[in-house]
Amino acid sequence: MQRRSFLAATAGAVALGGLARPSLAQGSAAQVLRFIPQADVSILDPLTTTAYPTRNHAHLCWDTLYGLDAQSRPHPQLAEGHVVEDDGKRWTFTLRDGPTFHDGEKVRAADAVASIRRWMQRDAHGQTLATRLDEIRVLDDRRFEMRLKRPFGPMLEALAKASSYPCFVFPERFAQQEPGRAVTEVVGSGPYRFVAAERISGSQLVYSRYDRYSPAPNGPVSLTAGPKLAHFERLEWKVIPDPATAAGALQSGEVDWWEQVAPDLRPLLKGARNIMVDRIDAGGTLAMLRPNHLHPPFNNPAIRRALWPALRQIDFMTAIMGDNRDLWREDVGCFPEGSPLASDAGMQALTSPRDLEAAKRALKEAGYKGETVVMLHPTDVVNNNNLTAVATDLLQRVGFKVETVTSDWGTLLSRRSNKNPPAQGGWNMLVALFGGMDLANPGGHPLLRGNADGAWFGWPDAPKLEALRDQWFDAPELAAQQAIGRKIQEQFFVDVPYYPLGQYLIDSAWRSDLSGFRQGMAVPLNVKRG
Repeated sequence: MQRRSFLAATAGAVALGGLARPSLAQGSAAQVLRFIPQADVSILDPLTTTAYPTRNHAHLCWDTLYGLDAQSRPHPQLAEGHVVEDDGKRWTFTLRDGPTFHDGEKVRAADAVASIRRWMQRDAHGQTLATRLDEIRVLDDRRFEMRLKRPFGPMLEALAKASSYPCFVFPERFAQQEPGRAVTEVVGSGPYRFVAAERISGSQLVYSRYDRYSPAPNGPVSLTAGPKLAHFERLEWKVIPDPATAAGALQSGEVDWWEQVAPDLRPLLKGARNIMVDRIDAGGTLAMLRPNHLHPPFNNPAIRRALWPALRQIDFMTAIMGDNRDLWREDVGCFPEGSPLASDAGMQALTSPRDLEAAKRALKEAGYKGETVVMLHPTDVVNNNNLTAVATDLLQRVGFKVETVTSDWGTLLSRRSNKNPPAQGGWNMLVALFGGMDLANPGGHPLLRGNADGAWFGWPDAPKLEALRDQWFDAPELAAQQAIGRKIQEQFFVDVPYYPLGQYLIDSAWRSDLSGFRQGMAVPLNVKRG
């Protein structure tokens, strides 16, 4: 209630504070779109982080060879097409003639090959492709070839993936850098150019339309497929962590679009004049608690399993979404509701009667020695903040000694890559949020990987999960994939690469004079005024 009563005051305060009013110097309102992202873009390189603000920023600035529609079907983007020969073991790709990078250079096959090589080191699909790849080589400026040792069925889906990690095509000189070494200069071939000179850390990012952009000539305008059009001369991303301030700015017309509406402000905005509230991403978001498997206490699988009897997904979901069950789901395993692989396998770990005392006994029997659990806690991203607070309380009630390290989102992203012991700058636990599209199958699910140093932050070593994942890639049909999916979920509850906290649905809100939104991802492409 405090937040709602504060809105009238914040509408005026925003205009006088961090957001500037529209002016002739900035261009007319028709030429500028002001957007509130879910968090700041603290890292510019989309192969250095799975953070969604970075991913969305990257879809403005770079292109992929193929794009996915909202039904997960691939369509050509930078690619003109492909030919498959030798029983699926030889793929020849041809690029469109026309796309250029923001420095004016043509997009060449050499750029695509170097980018695929860099992507394969980081991405879950790409890592599997790398084990099956015999050779990738440039044929000429527009064509390149992949020769495989064994077929890789989801080739196009992997190259087209929209998230975590998309295979963006960089200029060759940037793509030759190791994935761990971040690209800091944004030279893409996308519809918008990043204006580095106007970046204000924690406050603003600016993009200008790339006039030489060559969009895909056809395909459905959905998710990342089809023509990507820039209808605004300028995009201004305004980072506003406080939800009340963001809502006030939207109501007053200081901004045009708020990516993620705070759940308690949703009813207010739905009744507001000239504001539309709707769901762009129907797949929702899954919340997960990720332990670091490198260091005590969570390097012990018995200690990881000790938390199961006490974990209640409803506690986490109501902390961020309230009591409206239309906005969240509980009893969610390692695959999201709506995925063909979602099942009840092993779910008794979450659905059996909750028993805090049983968790305490299991922790003691597992040999917990009182090691401090360093919990990374970002305070400037509302859902992460609230989920982390609930997780910290749960751990303490079970008997863990917890030290909370509060920071902003950018600092957390930097620290989570640190593999040192917690006392030397590392960590033990953090909350991760991923969209349903990233977790729908084991091929691309970042937190299901158990390949140690090659895994997502937390670095679990889970050879049985890895073996099952490899079997899934070779499954010939959906029924076989689902059978393997059940085995994966059963093993998941034994290995505990992470703890699922539930699945929730988020709405966007925008001024009613905007139209043309792409379904599946809140990225300001194809959006126009009027």
